Amino acid sequence: MYQKIKGTYDLLPKDTKKWQALEKTIHNVSKIYNYEEIRTPIFENTELFHRSVGLETDIVSKETYDFVDRGNRKITLRPEGTASVVRSYIENKLYADRLPISKLYYMGPMFRYERPQKGRYRQFAQFGAEAFGSESPLLDAEIISYAVSVIKAFKIKDIEVQLNSIGDQESKTMYKAALVTYLEKDIKTLCSDCQNRFETNPLRILDCKIDKDTELLKNAPKPVDYLNKKSKNHFDKLCAYLDAMKIKYAINKNLVRGLDYYTHTVFEVNANLETLGAQNTICGGGRYNHLVSSLGGPNIPGVGFAFGLERLMLALESVNFKGAPDYLHLFLIVLGEEQKEDGVKLLNRCRLGGLFSDIDFLDKSLKAQFKLADNSNARFIAIYGENEKANHKINVKDKDTGKEITIERDQLYNHIITELMNPSQACQTCKEENCDNCGE
Repeated sequence: MYQKIKGTYDLLPKDTKKWQALEKTIHNVSKIYNYEEIRTPIFENTELFHRSVGLETDIVSKETYDFVDRGNRKITLRPEGTASVVRSYIENKLYADRLPISKLYYMGPMFRYERPQKGRYRQFAQFGAEAFGSESPLLDAEIISYAVSVIKAFKIKDIEVQLNSIGDQESKTMYKAALVTYLEKDIKTLCSDCQNRFETNPLRILDCKIDKDTELLKNAPKPVDYLNKKSKNHFDKLCAYLDAMKIKYAINKNLVRGLDYYTHTVFEVNANLETLGAQNTICGGGRYNHLVSSLGGPNIPGVGFAFGLERLMLALESVNFKGAPDYLHLFLIVLGEEQKEDGVKLLNRCRLGGLFSDIDFLDKSLKAQFKLADNSNARFIAIYGENEKANHKINVKDKDTGKEITIERDQLYNHIITELMNPSQACQTCKEENCDNCGE
């Protein structure tokens, strides 16, 4: 028997309903913020990720799925979404669009070869957003507000933004020099990854999960303390905008994020939920003023974020997120082979009119078909047999009210629509209209 590959998972129908509801909410919030969806290929040229994400990042050095295709091209399954969006933005000249600010969002599968654990997989879904065209901290504030609004749309209330600035290129250079000087004599006391990062990307040492609580790193210089005037002004304005929007945040001087392309703002959004435990980050992002130009595009700044949707779905377990309701409007019971053509015609009319509808395909008994209707959670059950055919009628039962009625066969669709638009006030206990005795 074949089994799924380690680090992947199947979404069964009971689960996809939750994912569909999650995706619908994301689409709705994105529209509120005037972001438009973009869809990019699942695989790209390997060099795209090497240049954008950084050769020395864990993603590129340890986690990417790389292969050579039949045309001898080096291909990588996308490990994150930003690089692909930037590539598409440049290739399709979206910077020449009629609107000066391009506001895009995406959802789709990503791939990283990392140790599978709860909420983290080798094939995982990511939702992210990118805004291009402005260096204004107001756009940073909007991106953060957008991310927070997505989380709040799922009724997650106890959230906090972790915020920091690593400054512009000048500030980063000054900070890097100070950090190297500070760590130089004690670097051997840190983990092997940190020792490698000391040579290739010292800022990533602050992001270490192993040594983050050591006194050496706790007392290390912080990026925010080396901001030049321009960078400090950008960060101060961002904080003022977040204050104006009443978005709860805390300045985390150790926060640097794991990707090389960030400048100025970096942030994470944490949710204090039982299902997440201590690893409570469900969104992260920041500003990248030089990524577009480094990939061959014009000198256009950008800012964005990304969610791991499995982590978000795990968070939603704490708020009892159920997704879309599981029901049918109509289950049609057809009795007898001679009535099936009429039945198919009726069923098709209801479906084309937007009613969630189904029928038996196994020639089950009347009793068994009623059970099928119950298992399908159908509100209306319509019965069409030999007598109904002879009289051009159909019997309809409304399970919500208990009311049964015989109507003209061709009025089935109109009857159900009318009942759905004008729900009955019948008592659910005794089935009487406006019952005083039951108090319903």
